Amino acid sequence: MNHSDYIAQETVTGVVPMLKKDRQYSFLDLFLSTSGFAIATWCYTQGAYVAQYLGFKQMLINIFCFNLIWVTLECLPVLFAVRYGIDLWIWLRSVLGQKGVAILATVISLANFGWYAVAAGLFSSSMINLAGNMGLALDPTVWKPVLGVLCVFLGCLIAVGGPEVIKWTNRFLVTALLGVGVIIVFLCFSAVPLSDILNVQPVLEPGTSPLMNFMVSAEGNVAFAFSWSTQALVMPRLARTERSGYWATTLAYGVVAPFFVFAGGVMALAMFVRTGVYESDPTAMLATLCGGGFALLSLLLVAFANVGTQGTGSYVNCMIIKSGLPKLNYRMLVILTGIYVAFLTVWGGVEENFGAFISIAAFVQAPIIGMSIVDYMMVKRRKISLKSAYHMQGHDAYEFTDGFNLVGLACVIISCVVTVFFVYNPITATAQSPIFLVTTGSGFDAIFGGLLYYVASLTPLKSYMLKDRNDLEIV
Repeated sequence: MNHSDYIAQETVTGVVPMLKKDRQYSFLDLFLSTSGFAIATWCYTQGAYVAQYLGFKQMLINIFCFNLIWVTLECLPVLFAVRYGIDLWIWLRSVLGQKGVAILATVISLANFGWYAVAAGLFSSSMINLAGNMGLALDPTVWKPVLGVLCVFLGCLIAVGGPEVIKWTNRFLVTALLGVGVIIVFLCFSAVPLSDILNVQPVLEPGTSPLMNFMVSAEGNVAFAFSWSTQALVMPRLARTERSGYWATTLAYGVVAPFFVFAGGVMALAMFVRTGVYESDPTAMLATLCGGGFALLSLLLVAFANVGTQGTGSYVNCMIIKSGLPKLNYRMLVILTGIYVAFLTVWGGVEENFGAFISIAAFVQAPIIGMSIVDYMMVKRRKISLKSAYHMQGHDAYEFTDGFNLVGLACVIISCVVTVFFVYNPITATAQSPIFLVTTGSGFDAIFGGLLYYVASLTPLKSYMLKDRNDLEIV
């Protein structure tokens, strides 16, 4: 491969800044690709999880409000991603240091891949149920891991094709899936009287209250919103304008994804009315509520959605890892991470502990969200040194202490520790303080991380944090 070909490759599947002339995505392209990434069947798992705690009206408010508010805020740095043609993790070299990014980008991506194991597991169970509805009995002990690994494999094929393949794949898939989602909500309201759905009341566990149930659901939705954060600012670098990059990303994660969570919640409530059990498998729900024929809709809903998500998610998270470890080969990363997701899928532990998983994953990302917003808007005021971010000779503003920004890393660690011990423990799912009833655990984690970082910038540490102010040649 000659030098120019290598540069072109690393621009699309690496960390080289993407020039405006190379950007392939219009508003619609980015909106559809991001939506395709967001609307896998984990939305139905999330919806069923929320439905167990809330009635219909509260569920509607909880899902849309908490997702939209936090997504609108966390997507603000999309503007710099488009302006500079880089992703969030390149910017975070100025917040965490090069080695800090290498470690956290890898850890967070490994956590993010748990979502794709959930999607692959749901894909396999839904396909087994669909086969059963058609009279073909498949042994789950054999076929569940096989079909799950197949989903991961097909997603990896899309990821290897890069952004162009992802764009054209999602142009078809998302358009079809949005239509199917609307049809499913209509079918649920038709299969079960709306009054019965509205009358479903969650069972309060001993020692809980309606407010606690509402905020536990809110924690799930805030964590769900945060799960996009460190992945959300990779695709926008492909957008042609800052406006299209911001609104396509915000609408996909803040409106489209919550709509499918809501659809999952409606189906779970309808299933509870019909059977007395909350269900998250869309194939089983459609078969029970509408008959086996309608379960064929889940072929679109489950098969295409999960495969598309596997492809986009693999691309995005491999790009995150390359932000910290740029010398790694993209295709080899896709293969290695595919093997990792296949292992998680066969294991099945992530899906079994879904509530704890989403909160733990969000807790690591939350302070970084708060810090990136504060850094972008208030500390660095939308300007960084690209030459230092890419370690060009003579530009070492982001070297900090042997590659680690001790201030930024301390903010992440302190925020996580304080949240777990004094606000909300995601492992035991217990609130440690009344603060949880105001901010949720993940929300506090983000707010506290951003606040710590801002306060540090007002102290003598500012000179350590802002070594780049004399090196802003490209703005």
